[in-house]
Amino acid sequence: MAAKKKESGRKVVADNRRARYDYHLDEVFETGIVLTGTEVKSLREGQASIAESYVAVAGDELELVNANIPIYEAANRENHAPKRPRRLLLHRREIDKILAAINRQGRTVVPLKLYFNARGLVKLEIAIATGKKLHDKRHTSKDRDWKRDQGRLMRDRG
Repeated sequence: MAAKKKESGRKVVADNRRARYDYHLDEVFETGIVLTGTEVKSLREGQASIAESYVAVAGDELELVNANIPIYEAANRENHAPKRPRRLLLHRREIDKILAAINRQGRTVVPLKLYFNARGLVKLEIAIATGKKLHDKRHTSKDRDWKRDQGRLMRDRG
């Protein structure tokens, strides 16, 4: 099975669709990620899940925690642990900016997409985010439903 969809040279492997519903996204960063060979092969088969993952601070670095990249079946004893923490690769000033945002009240860093870029490298898109309240989530749902109804009305009227 190949990757899910292709957009401007990207082959998206995993998408965290729930993040846009649960958080107000402020600033988006593209990061590299440290992987082993079997993890990359498993990703090329289109298998990964970042829905329950989060970005944590480890010393003065960031790492992706709880991302599930399943075991590559063709490898035997050289396989990886599916949910191990994976180090993220960013410039120092970007890390400092993210750490400063995390230290502020109510801010977090959420993973959005895991994909192969045009050069074939695995990239992770993360965002500095603020959690939404229940009324904000209701408003988002209401807006989405209205946009869907609006499109349906315009299509029916011709």
